[in-house]
Amino acid sequence: MSQDKPFTRILAIETSCDETAAAVVENGAAAPGAVILSNVIASQTDLHAQYGGVFPEVASRKHIEVIYAVINRAMNEAHLGYDDLDCIAVTRGPGLVGSLLVGMNVAKGLALGRRKPLLGINHIEGHIYSLWLTEHAPDIRFPVLTLVVSGGHTELYLMTDHGRYQHLGGTLDDAAGEAFDKVGRLLGLPYPGGPSIDRAARNGNPHAYKFPRAVVDDSFNFSFSGLKTAVLRATKRYEPDRLPVNDLAASFQAAVVDVLVRKTAQAAQTHAVGAPMATAVHIAGGVSANSLLRQEMSAQLELPVRYPPPILCTDNAAMIAAAAHWRFLQGERSSLDLDVAPTLPLI
Repeated sequence: MSQDKPFTRILAIETSCDETAAAVVENGAAAPGAVILSNVIASQTDLHAQYGGVFPEVASRKHIEVIYAVINRAMNEAHLGYDDLDCIAVTRGPGLVGSLLVGMNVAKGLALGRRKPLLGINHIEGHIYSLWLTEHAPDIRFPVLTLVVSGGHTELYLMTDHGRYQHLGGTLDDAAGEAFDKVGRLLGLPYPGGPSIDRAARNGNPHAYKFPRAVVDDSFNFSFSGLKTAVLRATKRYEPDRLPVNDLAASFQAAVVDVLVRKTAQAAQTHAVGAPMATAVHIAGGVSANSLLRQEMSAQLELPVRYPPPILCTDNAAMIAAAAHWRFLQGERSSLDLDVAPTLPLI
C-alpha cells in the first residue's frame, strides 16, 4: 500500500432531509482510487408528495423506521463487517433538526458499540466532494469554483484546497431548488418540482414569458423570490385547467438557469487570472441534474465544467464518505458528545 494513496473504508450515514442513506466507500477523496462499495438510498418522495414538499415530522419518523435496514443493506452490499471499517461518518448539518438527530444518534451508537472513530460532516461539503467519486477525480486541480445548487442551498465557493473554502456568494431568499418546488406546485406538477419542470419545459417555449432575472448588485449573490412571485402572477391570468404549463415551466426554468450561469460565469471570469486562479467549475447538488443548466454552463463557460452523475446529485451517503476520507487522514475525530447543527456553516 503506497503512502500517496492512503487506504480507508468509511461507513457514512446521511439523514439531513427526506432521504435515508448509507454508503460504504473506499478511498473517498483519494483520486483516482475512490470505490463506492455500496450506496443505498431510501427516498421519501412519494410520502411527501401529498404535501407538495417535505413535512419535517413525517421525515424524521420515517428515518427511524428504515435507517437500520438501510445501514444493514449498505454493509451487506459492501460485503464487509464492522471490523473492516476505519470510521463512521454522519451528516451533522445543515438540515432538518429531527432528521439530523436520527442519523447522528445511530452513528454515535455504532461508533461506541463497534469502537470506531466518529466524524461529523457538513452536508454542503458532501455535495462538493461528490465530484471526487466520478471519472473527473484524477483531473481535479485546485482552486476549483464550485456551485452548490439544491433544494436548500444555492452557494458559490472557491475551493483552494481540501477543506479550504472561500464563500463568494449565496441565495438571499429561496434556494433554486425551493423555487422549483414552489413553482411546480403553482403549475400543478408532481413533487419534486425540479424534475417535473425539467420534463415539462422540453415541450414549452422558454421565451413565452419574460420573467425577471434578479441582479443583486455586483456581488455573486442570488435571489429567486421575485421570480417565483412573477410566475404566480402569470398563473392568475388563466383558469386552472387552461394553464399553459409547458410554456410557464420553460420560461421559469430559463430564468433560473440564466441567473445561475451568469453569476457563475462572472465568478469564473473574476478568478480566471492571477491568484487564486480557478482551474474548473464544479456544479453539485440536486439542481445540478437539470438538463438546461448542464447544457448552458458547458456552452457559456470557458473553464471545464463538471457534474456528478444523477445518483450523486441528490442527497446520498457516498458523498459524505468522500468528504470524510481526507478529514480522517488528517487526524480529525469527533467527540461522542457531538450535536447536530441545523444551520452549520461551511468553513
